[in-house]
Amino acid sequence: MLGMFLILPVFSLYAQHLPGGGDHALVGLALGMYGLTQALLVLPFGMASDRWGRKPVIIAGLIIFALGSFVAASADDIYTVILGRALQGAGAISAAVTALLADLTREEKRTQAMAMIGGTIGLTFAVSLAGGPLLYRWIGVPGIFAMTGVLALLAIVVVKFVTPNPGVTAFHSDAQANPSRLRDVLRDGELLRLDFGIFALHAAQMAMFVIVPLALHEAGGLAAGEHWQIYLPVLLGSFIFLIPAIIHAEKHGRMKPVFVAAVAVMLLAQIGFGLAMGHFAGIVAALFAYFVAFNILEASLPSLISKVAPPEAKGTAMGVYNTSQALGLFVGGAVGGWLAQGWGYSAVFAFCAVLMGLWLVLAKGMRPPLRVKTQMFHIGRLDAAEAQKLAARLTVFAGIESVTVLSDEGVVMLKVSQLGWDEEGVRHALQGGV
Repeated sequence: MLGMFLILPVFSLYAQHLPGGGDHALVGLALGMYGLTQALLVLPFGMASDRWGRKPVIIAGLIIFALGSFVAASADDIYTVILGRALQGAGAISAAVTALLADLTREEKRTQAMAMIGGTIGLTFAVSLAGGPLLYRWIGVPGIFAMTGVLALLAIVVVKFVTPNPGVTAFHSDAQANPSRLRDVLRDGELLRLDFGIFALHAAQMAMFVIVPLALHEAGGLAAGEHWQIYLPVLLGSFIFLIPAIIHAEKHGRMKPVFVAAVAVMLLAQIGFGLAMGHFAGIVAALFAYFVAFNILEASLPSLISKVAPPEAKGTAMGVYNTSQALGLFVGGAVGGWLAQGWGYSAVFAFCAVLMGLWLVLAKGMRPPLRVKTQMFHIGRLDAAEAQKLAARLTVFAGIESVTVLSDEGVVMLKVSQLGWDEEGVRHALQGGV
């Protein structure tokens, strides 16, 4: 993910020196193209890992990703960069990585492990916005692409020789997409609101980065290698708002108001960008508002998916969510570049503002999420009658909001109250004490 993010703050400026790079539509396509191939292939890669093993599929994806990175590094026109980006996205290993993580973690620790991966990706994005301009000054965009390819090859070594081999490869409903659950997930209005949200958030992100580097250069006279001087303080300042907002939302059951407020701030940021083009201070102020909202929303959305999704379809819900995110990246880059080329910078932010306005309407209409978290326990395989009896026993304990017994996977999935639940009683029941 580092390689995918590093080019965002500098690519539009670099592309101006490539044949075809003066066309904003092609620049946007180059930025967003990896999202299209990723959206098309992420679920097939995950299913392939069930059949041929996690590590072989992950290694194959990393090879494809590295190949795309080297193609983009050697590009002498924008069309070759687009090809390289398509190949990068075709190394769509996120579902296979999640499945491997599920194989290697105990059920009760899996949510924490996934949160660590999500947090790492968020940190990587922040580091990339500051680090990308510095690397651009030292090695240029071709050097960033080549470095990305080398990192992918090093990752193969880590996967093969450092990452443990799973003792047993199994299907995990909480981590993997199940085609039989897809219809239920796509019919869930609350999940669809969140899927549209992640689509809109990342469509706006990619559309913005077709324009923002150019705007900072034109309005502030900053060379690409100096843009870190803007991104670093803006990001650090935005983090000051992130932690209190998330703590307030989770601790006081105010998830919906905080979430809706963040969407509203994102809408104001997009309007601000549209009005501030040509005014350096206005662009920086809009960037600050954007990152405050982006950080809160990016942290909140996976948590909301986890709270809303049925436990037995959580992996499927996350698969649809991740696909929506990748499609947003593609649509944002493609539409943002097309609008910038035909109608100018302000049209791009009008598009982003429309997306945010629609999202705000949908977010205001969502049900306040329950203050719950998911707990999982491995119990061994049961027949249907035993599973039904166990579910009935567990529902009587305090703080249990829902019980799902997956007899074929040998797993109990509980949605429990964040305010407290009878963990000791549940564990005793699972051990045959009641």
